[in-house]
Amino acid sequence: MKRISLFGLLFVGLQLSAQSVQSPLKEIALKFSLSTDGKPIYEVSYKDKPIIKASSLGIKLKEGGDLTSGFRIDSVGNWKNIDKSWQPVLGEQSTIKNVYNESIFALSQKATGRRLNIIFRVFDEGVAFRYDFPKQPNLNYFIISDEVSEFNLTGDHKTFWLPGDFDSQEYPYMETKLSEVNTDNIDRNNGIGLKSIAGKYVIQSPLMMKSADGIYMNIFEAAVVNYPVMHLDLMPNEFKLKSHLVPNAIGDKAYLQTPCVSPWRTIMVSDDARDIVSSKMILNLNEPSKITDTSWIKPMKYVGIWWEMHVGKSTWDYAGSQNAQNAADGELKPTGKHGATTENAKRYIDFAAKYGFDGVLVEGWNVGWEDWFGNWKENVFDFTTPYPDFDLKTVNDYAKSKGIKMIMHHETSGSVANYERHLDRAMELMKKYGYPAAKSGYVGRIIPRGEFHDGQTMVNHYNYVAQRMAENKLMINSHESSRPTGYGRTYPNYIAAEAARGNEFNAWSVGNPPMHETILPFTRLLGGPMDYTPGIFEIKMSVYDPKKKEQVHTTLTKQLALYVTMYSPLQMAADLPENYEKHLDAFQFIRDVADDWQESKYLEAEPGDYLTVARKDKHSENWFLGAITDENARDTEIRLDFLSPNKKYTATIYEDAKDADWQKNPMAYTIKTIQVTSKSKIKLHLAPGGGTAISFKPIN
Repeated sequence: MKRISLFGLLFVGLQLSAQSVQSPLKEIALKFSLSTDGKPIYEVSYKDKPIIKASSLGIKLKEGGDLTSGFRIDSVGNWKNIDKSWQPVLGEQSTIKNVYNESIFALSQKATGRRLNIIFRVFDEGVAFRYDFPKQPNLNYFIISDEVSEFNLTGDHKTFWLPGDFDSQEYPYMETKLSEVNTDNIDRNNGIGLKSIAGKYVIQSPLMMKSADGIYMNIFEAAVVNYPVMHLDLMPNEFKLKSHLVPNAIGDKAYLQTPCVSPWRTIMVSDDARDIVSSKMILNLNEPSKITDTSWIKPMKYVGIWWEMHVGKSTWDYAGSQNAQNAADGELKPTGKHGATTENAKRYIDFAAKYGFDGVLVEGWNVGWEDWFGNWKENVFDFTTPYPDFDLKTVNDYAKSKGIKMIMHHETSGSVANYERHLDRAMELMKKYGYPAAKSGYVGRIIPRGEFHDGQTMVNHYNYVAQRMAENKLMINSHESSRPTGYGRTYPNYIAAEAARGNEFNAWSVGNPPMHETILPFTRLLGGPMDYTPGIFEIKMSVYDPKKKEQVHTTLTKQLALYVTMYSPLQMAADLPENYEKHLDAFQFIRDVADDWQESKYLEAEPGDYLTVARKDKHSENWFLGAITDENARDTEIRLDFLSPNKKYTATIYEDAKDADWQKNPMAYTIKTIQVTSKSKIKLHLAPGGGTAISFKPIN
């Protein structure tokens, strides 16, 4: 690999003027300098247009002064061109290119002698930087009280934002100008039980933006390890953002010991939205897999006892209430509505086996559900004791006889200390009965009390669980956790996460607006796959209770398209078996669609409006296409030049009927089959809130 020194050689002990690093294609430029009082400053431009104006960098310490000013540049070294490729265990493509230029600015503080390195990597899709704290006599153990990384924007951009809540990302997105951001204006009746919003102008990353002249920008972070999640403070009149680290129970941000590094802070930029949504920059900034043998990490398509609880058909709890549990004889008194019974599990196993699914999830199988929600109670679940009507061995033996894997459910009730105490026993139970994966949950306030979901303690916990699961050759899918920042590259058994507003909110709240699924790929999914739980066919909740007004805010065929547009190697067919058996023709797409990919092509993209994606199955020549829109109908024409040349394909098109509408007629669809080649074009009509799903199979 060729090394290119920056403006010649190393400069030692000198105050340097502004230094630049360009992206490999030279469209993005990073400029670094020190102010007259020794503050680190950076700027970013794209195609000679300013994107980030002069912005300060630095770290504040709880004791012994700050690392924000008084610096000199000791050296500028290791400017290098990296051009590598790697193969993810599971992913949107079989090979990922990692191409960037890097430079390290070694700083020292004149007054204290402390050293701080700032590392920049400039990719063709954006810039990343991190703080590197080398081993040194004047800085060993230290506490971060704040991080002052700034992002000084150039204008009042259109912004897709969530309030800076330390405990939840489960909000519908707001689409406003930066100057109009105000968390006081969000709908508080949004179905979120626990809210910890940090302030009027505190918002979350990843933050997706678009300038008036058509430049797309995204501010995020990568490789959050042993560090809190970064939210953003907005100074609306200045269009300036500053990092806002989530505190712990006593207000500190992070406890560190040198040598150590911060997470990467990332700025993606392009004049083509497809470059943002398809970027693998976040994954590339994480360490390679630490798991040597990954043969046991496999994609899964599953069904489960889950949606029926959300629509009110059954319950997670067995006895119904705390009073029922505390009967005079101390015995649980069943209500008859418990969903996780042996017989019901067998019904789902039969369905999974009949239609070619890999696994079955069962929630509510274990004792404790009667007395936990909202009580901030430490010892609720032991993760090993089933309810009287759920026989672990019988269910497992039956699943095994049908070739189906069971997915374990671990709801922690936010009592993380309790979960860690029981984790080894819980994993032993999983291995005993052959469960390859667990879905964990973190509903409620965190124990240790006073900690937040997004704090350093909890980030370490989520990563610890992934590591311990890996040691036991088990996969993990976390819900209500902090949002992923690419750690799934390092521990690919961290197969998926929720960490955003999922499909279940449509069952019992104001729901997810039709634009919701067009934004998530530009934000949440940049950090890793999402267990969104698509595939709801019975759109109106009034089917279960005539009094209910709630509904899924999509058409049926948009639910199909989500299997392509919302990447995950762990995909749930979330609706009830009986609802699929009413629409077996449409259900065929869910059966056919792959969950691990050889290649992905983002054909059309506009955040908040529409997305069209084509993907090739990793293990066949089949392609699948998903196209979705917001509340507006959309007509488009798609070129099929991603198909292999000189081949004919059968295209099965699942599309909205002419009179389909997410509100008025959401379940109206048509299915047609045509022959196509790579030279063909297909016209698509997407209804309001609608979508189209297509499978392409070669004709032998």
